[in-house]
Amino acid sequence: MTHPVLQDITARIVERSSNSRRAYLSRIEAMRSDGPQRGQLSCSNLAHGFAACDGDDKQVLRLAEAANIGIVNAYNDMLSAHQPLAAYPDIIRRAVHAVGCTAQVAGGVPAMCDGVTQGTPGMELSLFSRDIIAGATAIALSHNMFDGALCLGVCDKIVPGLLIGALSFGHLPVIFVPAGPMPSGLGNKEKAAIRQAYAEGKVGSDELLAAESASYHAPGTCTFYGTANSNQMLMEAMGLHIPGAAFENPGTPLREQLTVTAAQRLCKITALGSQYTPMAEVVDEKCIVNALVTLLATGGSTNHSIHWIAVARAAGVVIDWQDFNDLSAITPLLARIYPNGSADVNHFHAAGGTAFVLRTLLQAGLLHEDVNTVWGQGLGHYTQVPQLVDGELSYAPGQASSGNPDILRPTEDPFEREGGLRLLSGNLGRCIIKTSAVAPQHWVVEAPARVFECQEELKRAFEAGELNSDVVAVVRFQGPRANGMPELHKLTPYLGILQDRGQQVALVTDGRMSGASGKVPAAIHLTPEALAEGPIGKVRDGDIIRVDAERGEVSVLVPADEWQKRRQATRKSQHSAYGMGRELFAHMRNVVSEAEAGATIF
Repeated sequence: MTHPVLQDITARIVERSSNSRRAYLSRIEAMRSDGPQRGQLSCSNLAHGFAACDGDDKQVLRLAEAANIGIVNAYNDMLSAHQPLAAYPDIIRRAVHAVGCTAQVAGGVPAMCDGVTQGTPGMELSLFSRDIIAGATAIALSHNMFDGALCLGVCDKIVPGLLIGALSFGHLPVIFVPAGPMPSGLGNKEKAAIRQAYAEGKVGSDELLAAESASYHAPGTCTFYGTANSNQMLMEAMGLHIPGAAFENPGTPLREQLTVTAAQRLCKITALGSQYTPMAEVVDEKCIVNALVTLLATGGSTNHSIHWIAVARAAGVVIDWQDFNDLSAITPLLARIYPNGSADVNHFHAAGGTAFVLRTLLQAGLLHEDVNTVWGQGLGHYTQVPQLVDGELSYAPGQASSGNPDILRPTEDPFEREGGLRLLSGNLGRCIIKTSAVAPQHWVVEAPARVFECQEELKRAFEAGELNSDVVAVVRFQGPRANGMPELHKLTPYLGILQDRGQQVALVTDGRMSGASGKVPAAIHLTPEALAEGPIGKVRDGDIIRVDAERGEVSVLVPADEWQKRRQATRKSQHSAYGMGRELFAHMRNVVSEAEAGATIF
């Protein structure tokens, strides 16, 4: 039986979205037509579309009686998570040929790595890359040659961007195909300790690089539970993977067969057959709610409090941070994966992984089972686990109990009774805080503010010994309009050191933290941002700020009359809009929406 509060939240989302969802479905209906889309092309158009194909594929495409699959590939070999995707188009072509269909690489989309650009000017392009990817996906599919699409991508902005772009072609069936995580390397706890020791000057750069290289060491996704792996968990919960595709390592026979099966499954669910499953009928209000619940139950990335708002709106579904907050109140925390614990996603997978999480949430009535998926009707398919039997893919029931209760637990015995994300509001605006990695004694911090405009300013203050008492670090002019909302990941070691010294410490920022948001309470994504005359622009050094995750409050304790008279600060140093391609994104900074609206240009 579905949890009554889950039903109520879903119902209010349906009501709130009624007009936008109806308009979206109307647009998608107008794009449908009988038979393959390429059947509507002129002879000249079609000839261009299959000019490079071999003779057999040309004949199949000319007859327009079998599915032609469009591959949208985020491959590059600089990203470890995407390097395995180089081999996928050939695997997919062989797979669809075996069932009488064809496949073409429709286009590539950019895929940048936040781990590489962290703390550099290039990071200011990161969030906007999501909407560039969405546009590139639309360009790839705009040729009208395809009966369905396979989206190949894994990491932070790539999967949300592919989703947003593909939803504009919601009349097509779409399956997402990942590459899987790299094998486990240096433990996350050890890596974090070396990072912190480096920040304190106790070890040098050689030791730090050795530790990082031992952690990020092979093809595949980074193994901590950041945005990339949260993406994969959500794809399972939304029914956009084939079951169990998320966390099998690259290069294994099972991983290849999952890719083969995804391609062949897509051929079966196009409009040419009897199992037509367009994306618009998979991604609906219940599907979005399932994604949010699963994110909260596993302590996933804070980035998705922005990304999934944008994804939902691309499908005509309107959600906000209140929905995250209220779902969190009924969703137990079931997983301890770094940074919420010491285990990585390989350990999570071995303990029962996605199938166990979805099974226990369904049993507790915390997910909608009655949804469409690319594998068929009902989310229950995703409680099965894939296996190879005589070289063929088959499915078996997932584990009924956790393989390691230190990593994964059922809903009746969770790590916490509530999920890992809360809404904060007050006279500083609205923001979110990830509590799943923060010890309860740090949920409430009241301390003097120290105001910064960038990560480097805080670093210099730390190194100068200026942060030797309780402090709320206020880092502003880091929102979408100001500079593209780069992740402020470099703050984590310094603030962690202060907390370990026994100081009360918190962060308040209109900027963004990564999926690796850690043990320091961080009131992030504050909106309105400073550049949009948000109240954070009025904070001064020494103001007492209260960050209260228990009561859901973020406020400056300044008398109301004095606060009313305060003027907004202006940036002390003009932000550089040039270099590292930033000048090409000025138009996006000028029109981007606020964080709670998805920080999107659409």
